[in-house]
Amino acid sequence: MNLSDFPHRRYNPLTGEWILVSPHRTKRPWQGKIEQVVLPPAVSYDPKCFLCPGNQRAGNSKNPQYETTFAFDNDFAALIPDIPRETLNEQDLLVARGEQGRCRVVCHSPRHDLSFPLLTSLEICGVIDIWASEFMEAGSYDNVNYVLIFENRGELMGATSAHPHSQIWATESIPTIPASETVKQAEYSTERHSCLLCDYVKLELAMQSRMIITNDSFAAVVPFWAVWPYEVLVVPLEHYSDIGGMSKKARADFADILLRLTTRFDNLFSTPFPYSMGIHQRPTDGKDHEEWHLHAHFLSPLARSLSMRKLMAGFEILGMAQRDFTAEDAARKLRSCAEVHYTNQKPMQ
Repeated sequence: MNLSDFPHRRYNPLTGEWILVSPHRTKRPWQGKIEQVVLPPAVSYDPKCFLCPGNQRAGNSKNPQYETTFAFDNDFAALIPDIPRETLNEQDLLVARGEQGRCRVVCHSPRHDLSFPLLTSLEICGVIDIWASEFMEAGSYDNVNYVLIFENRGELMGATSAHPHSQIWATESIPTIPASETVKQAEYSTERHSCLLCDYVKLELAMQSRMIITNDSFAAVVPFWAVWPYEVLVVPLEHYSDIGGMSKKARADFADILLRLTTRFDNLFSTPFPYSMGIHQRPTDGKDHEEWHLHAHFLSPLARSLSMRKLMAGFEILGMAQRDFTAEDAARKLRSCAEVHYTNQKPMQ
C-alpha cells in the first residue's frame, strides 16, 4: 500500500477502532495564520498558586513547605469514597449507577516553573515512585477496580493550575477506554498466545519508521493508528502489567524517556507543549490480567504552533477520527528535535 500519498484507514488493535488518514491533503497550500505566541515569564513561586509550598488551597487546606513531591486528596474530587450504592433504570433507557472512588493530586516539584522537560531524571523518578505507591494503595481498596494516572499540561488541556502536577483517579468501574484495551489485549492473548504490545513494539523497533527514542527499558513511538497530530505511545520493552511492578532500573529508564520525549515536544514549536498524558495499566479488580501491558499515551491537538490546533469537528465527531499528515511524518519531525530544551540552547553565532 502507498501509505504516504493516498487515503486509507488504519486499525487500532488496542481499541478495535479505525481512523481515516488523508495524506494527500498535506499537499494543499497552507494559507492559515501562524503567529508567534508570547507567554508570560515563568516564576519559581507564585503566591496566588493553590499548589505552591506553604500556600492556602482552594479547599481551605494549607500546603506544607514541601521540598520534593507532594500528594494530597483533591479538594474538589470528581469521585467520593462513601456514597450510597443506588441505581436508576427506566425501561433500560434511563440507566444510572452510583460510582464510588478517590481522587489524588501529585505536585511534581515545589517549583512553580519546572515541568517534566525542566526537571532532572532523578526528580522525575521521584514522581514515578509516588505514582507507583499511590497506585498500589488505591488499588488495594475493595471498591476500586481501576487506577488511572494522568497529567493535563497547559490551559489548552484543561489544567486549572500552572503548577506542574498530575492526578490519580481510582474508580469503582473500569473506564471505557481501559475497558476496551482490556478486552482487545485478552482476545489477542487468547488467539495468539502472545502479548499484543510486546509484539507491536518489536515490530516498530524493527521498522523504525515511527520510532522516536528508546533506551534499555522503554520505547516512544508515534503509533501506526495515531489520531492526534503528535500522538505518542510509550511502551516498556519488558512485560510489566502495572507501574507498581516495575523494577528500579525500569523506573529510572521511564524517567529518562519522559524527560527526553517532553523536551522534544517543547522544542517542536519552541513553546511549552500542551498534552494529556495517561498511564494505562491492569485493572485492580482482583484478577490476574496477565494480558495487560503497561503503556502511556501522550495526546495533544497542536498541529503547526501553539495557536494552530487540530479541532475535532464535522466528519470526525460524527463519523470517525481522521488525520492528514501520517504517523511516519510526525515521528520524523519529533526525531529531528533536539534533546536540549530550547530555553537552554545557546544562540547561533
